[in-house]
Amino acid sequence: MPRIYLDEKEPIHFKFEQNQDDFIVDEIGLKWKGNGNFTVLHVKKVEMTTWDMIAAFAEFLNINAEKIGYAGLKDKHATTTQYISIEARYEKELKKFKHKQIKILSSTRHSHSIRMGDLEGNRFKINLFEVNPIQAGQIEKLARKSEKQGLPNYFGYQRFGRDGDSVEQAKKMIEGDLHIEDAKLKKFLISIYQSTLFNEWLEERVQISRDENNKKFMLLEGDLYRDIKNDKLFTPKQPQQKDFEAHKIVPTGLLCGRGVYRSRDRAGEIEAKYDDGFLYDKGLRRDAIIFPKDIEMKYEKGFDKMSMAFTLPKGSYATVFLENIASKEFRAKKIKTLQGKK
Repeated sequence: MPRIYLDEKEPIHFKFEQNQDDFIVDEIGLKWKGNGNFTVLHVKKVEMTTWDMIAAFAEFLNINAEKIGYAGLKDKHATTTQYISIEARYEKELKKFKHKQIKILSSTRHSHSIRMGDLEGNRFKINLFEVNPIQAGQIEKLARKSEKQGLPNYFGYQRFGRDGDSVEQAKKMIEGDLHIEDAKLKKFLISIYQSTLFNEWLEERVQISRDENNKKFMLLEGDLYRDIKNDKLFTPKQPQQKDFEAHKIVPTGLLCGRGVYRSRDRAGEIEAKYDDGFLYDKGLRRDAIIFPKDIEMKYEKGFDKMSMAFTLPKGSYATVFLENIASKEFRAKKIKTLQGKK
C-alpha cells in the first residue's frame, strides 16, 4: 500500500533522479569546540556511501573503521558533505590523504568523537525535470504549504533496503523463523522492523486527520510531544494546537522497544496496534510531523526544470518531501532504472 499524505490530489508527474549533479546534500553540523583530542573533518564525497567513505579513511590510516565517528548516513547517488571525527594524532597523516571521490574541505578540533545524531539537520538541493509552468506553480504552492503546516515524517524507501526484501527478512527474524548471526545485519533488520511499524502507525494517523480534521494533522488526547527548542518529551493534559501550529512542539510516534515512553488515551490505543512489547532492543520516539525550512525555488521555463533547495531536520528524508508534493511514492528500483538510462 502506497504511503498516504494529508492532501488528496491528483499526482504531479516530474522526472527525478538521484545523481551527483541533481541531488546535493549538505550536513548542518553542531558547533565544534575548536579544541580537544579529536579532529573533525568536513568531507565532500561523490557517488559513494558513507560506509565506503569511512572505509577509505580507515584503510589509509590503517585503523579500525569503528574508530571513525560520524553523525549520519548520506545517500550514495548524490554529492554530499558531512562531518567525521578521527583521533587528533592522525592529523599529519591526513594531510597526505587523496581520493578521487573524497575531498577534505576543512578541519577543526572537538572534545570527543562525533556520535550518531550529532547534527542539526540537512540542506538539500534537488533538480526536477519535465516540469511545465502549471506544474511549477503547483509544486511551489505545495512546498510552501508544507513549510507552514508540516508533512508526515515517514521513513523513505532508502531505509528498507533494495526492492523492499529486507522488510520480509526483518519480520521473519523477529518472529523466530530466520536466524541471523551477523550482529550488524541483525541490528539493521530490527531498525527496519521498527521503521515499518512506525510508517504503518503514521498512515493511520494521517487517515484520521483526513477524515476528522480537514486534512490537517490531528492531535489526539494522550499524544506524547517533543518540545523542539529544549528537545524534551512531555504529555500535556490536552492537545496543544496553538504551540503545534507555531512550530514549538511536535507530536511523536513510537519506534517500539524497551525503555521508551508510550502514548496514552486515544493516541495510546492507536499506537498499541503498532507496538511490540517483546522487542528487547532500545525503543525511541520519532517526530510525526516535520517542517521544511528556508525553501528556495527557481524555474527554468525553457528547460522545463525546477531547482529547489530546502532544509529538513535530522533523520528525515528529502524523497518523502518530494513524495508529499507529487502524491506519488518513490521506490529504489525506479530510481536505479532512471539512473541506468542516463
